[in-house]
This record gives sequence, C-alpha cells and structure tokens, in this order.
Amino acid sequence: MLNFLKINELDNVEVALKESDGIPAGHKRALKAIKKGEPIIKYGNPIGIATADIAEGEWVHIHNLKTGLGDLLEYTYEPEVKPLAEQKTATFMGYKRLDGKVGIRNEVWIIPTVGCVNNIAQIIERKSQDLIKGSVEGIHAFAHPYGCSQLGEDHLNTQKALAGLINHPNAGAVLVLGLGCENNTIDGLKQVIGDYDENRVKFIVCQEHEDEVAVALEVLAGLVDFAAGFTREEVPASELVIGLKCGGSDGFSGITANPLVGAISDKLISQGGTSMLTEVPEMFGAETLLMKRCVNEEVFNKTVSLINNFKTYFIKHDQVVYENPSPGNKKGGISTLEDKSLGCTQKGGSAPVVDVLTYGEPVKTKGLNLLQGPGNDLVAATALSVSGAHIVLFTTGRGTPFGAPVPTVKISSNNELYAKKKNWIDFNAGQLLSGKTMDEVSTEFYNYILDLASGRIQSKNEEQGIRDLAIFKDGVTL
Repeated sequence: MLNFLKINELDNVEVALKESDGIPAGHKRALKAIKKGEPIIKYGNPIGIATADIAEGEWVHIHNLKTGLGDLLEYTYEPEVKPLAEQKTATFMGYKRLDGKVGIRNEVWIIPTVGCVNNIAQIIERKSQDLIKGSVEGIHAFAHPYGCSQLGEDHLNTQKALAGLINHPNAGAVLVLGLGCENNTIDGLKQVIGDYDENRVKFIVCQEHEDEVAVALEVLAGLVDFAAGFTREEVPASELVIGLKCGGSDGFSGITANPLVGAISDKLISQGGTSMLTEVPEMFGAETLLMKRCVNEEVFNKTVSLINNFKTYFIKHDQVVYENPSPGNKKGGISTLEDKSLGCTQKGGSAPVVDVLTYGEPVKTKGLNLLQGPGNDLVAATALSVSGAHIVLFTTGRGTPFGAPVPTVKISSNNELYAKKKNWIDFNAGQLLSGKTMDEVSTEFYNYILDLASGRIQSKNEEQGIRDLAIFKDGVTL
C-alpha cells in the first residue's frame, strides 16, 4: 500500500494514506517548495493560500494554510455540460402509490403539527405496535419542537417540511396529530399539503377529544388496513430518489466515500433516476464546478441565487461565510472550506445539474438536483427527506449514529472506522484504499442500495429505531 496519494496531476500536495514521516493519516504534505502567498492545489483546484514558506515534504495544514474565499461573488455562465450515457435500468421491489409515486417502505407515520403533542404522538406510537400487520413495516412518530410561536419564513418552512413527510411515498398512510390552539392549524397545513387521499391521511385535534389516544388508536387501525393493501412490485430504478450528504468528513472523504457516492449518483441518473445534493455552505469554493454543469442559463441563475443567498444568510447574522470546517474535520486532515467543498461536491458525480430546489420544495425533475439546506447533518438530511428522497447516502470519516426520517446509509471513508463502528456504518468505501477498484466497489454498493430499496435489508438507523426530524429555523420565536 502506498504511503501517500497525489489526487490530481496539477496538485502541489499529496495525502497521507497512513501516518508517515510525521504526517497524520488523511493530512497533506507538500510535493515541492511553496512560497508564502502561493495557492495550495488539491483535487486540481486551489484549496487556500500558504501563510508561510513551506518546504518540500512539510506538513500542510491550518498552521500554514488559510482560505482564499471571499464573500459575495459575481458569476458568468460558462457551460461544460456533458450528459451521461444512458444505461439499461435496473429494478427493485417497491410500493406503487395511488398518486403515481413509488415508495421503498410501507410504514404508517404519525406527524405532530406542533411540538406540544410530541409526547402524545410517542405514546400513540408505543400503544399502536400491535396493530401492525400484513405488508405494513412499522408505525413511527416524528417529534419536532416547532408549529407554534413562529413567524414568516420559519412558519412556512415548518409547514413545508411536515407537508413533505405527509406526502412522502415511504408512508403508506399518515395520521396528522394537532393540538388545537397552535399557529400551525390543520386547516392552514392542508393548504400546504395540497391534494391528498382522504383514505390515506387522517387528522385528529387533541383538544376536541376526551381521550385523544384512544381515538387515535381507532383511526390508526383503519390507516393500517389501508396501508396493508399495498404490496411490493417490480419497478425500474428510475423511480428511485437518493439524497446526498456528508458529515464528520476526514482527509479520505474526498478520495473514497464521496467519489463512490458520486459514482452511484451517476449510475442511477444514467438509468433515469434522481439524486439531490444539499449542504450549500459546503459548495462554497467549488460552486463554479457545479455552475458549469447547469443544463441551461435558468438553472445557472438559480444556482447563483442558491449560493449568494446562503452567503447573505451568514452575513445577515454577522457570521464569517467561510468559517466552516469543524474541529473533527480539521483533526481528520481538512484545512479550509475549499478543501472540504471540493471533496464534498464529488458526491454529485459528473451529471448535469437539472434543477435547483428551495427548502421543502418537492423534487420534480429527474437527474441531479441542488437543494437549499445547511451543512448541519440532521437539518440537511431532513431537508432531503421532505423533498422526496427515498434514501439518504451519508458519507463520514468520523462516524455518527443519527438517522433521517428515511433510511440513512452511513458510508465510511476509511477501513478503521468501519471496523470500529459496525453498529453505525452500513458500507465501507475504505475498500478503495485496499486495492479494490471503483468499478468493483460501486457495483457492490449499487446492488446494496437496490436490496435496501427492495426491503431485503435495513439500514443501521432503521434497525436501531433512530429517526430524527430537524426543521430549518432562522427567525424569531415568540
């Protein structure tokens, strides 16, 4: 096994594959002398500027490297769009819904309109487990702290997020549980939900009933009966929607796990499927690579707005736009936001960018979509779920146990993490550091995803009952 890897022929640094010559694994060393003020090149692109003279073979990290990013920028559309070659589509066993969508799970979901009834929803969840039958795979409640005392965009974001779950095809049926005095009234929420099947979605206002739990259990029995009418059928992989996310990244994430997920995204899209890439702050520094792949000027302009609006969000709160890499990122070898972003955006593969979605907006165009969302793991994975992702592919070099409302597949960037945390990690991209080719590993992983979509296996977050719902919030709480 090599001790160091040069990722791109243009690079002036290489990455330690294991601790060597005093350079920690995942960290960078200079391939030649670099003068103060000169760019550090990794992935074939600048990841920052040297803050001191760096000798050949010297460790390159936060002590001698700083970001080269500024704040708001102007961009020009210079397209380099290369459509993927179409492939014969694979299939999986999914649930065809009456509205034409396809689900990969057949669950019954309990959605509170407001945090005040979270515990009631969880009591109902516990008491309803003996109702599960037939093809119904679970009854789950999703707690959240919002739905009241919110104004403007925050209030709408909560409604859009809950509506996205209510309309999600992984739910065969849904019980919406309201309190009765919240801002997020059921009548108001219905306006955001849009058309719905009254047999599939039922509503209860707790204040209107003497024993809301008993009433809810009776309603749930009917919803289970409805959901049990669905059975798995063979459907093309073109019906799949995957969300792309990373967290706790390390110096190997941009070498193994993220390129692997990019290969999966390209493979799915080449078969007519859909992927969504989010974490807008982790596009900063690599955004022009995505802009060049926009299919037309309208999508390019939406991408520019996506980037600059998120920078404005930082500036509005007096925060530094480029202060992103976490302590864990830095410990793992990531030095600047450009370093992180150039690795992060590889999850989007090489497919053209076909659309840009606002927070909570349902995905509607097959292909690679960009989605408004922060870098925070729980919030971004929830954003992918509510926009319609069946599965979230989550790459990590440090590990995390969390899960989104949908199956959340954890992909380790290195062998050590996979060996240590098999209770968290679903798939090991570290194999790419041990002699396996990208074609071999991506074929194995794609088959894993089809098995997961078909219900033949579960993700670790499903097995452990970990399903987090974190809604994006920006404004005032009354």
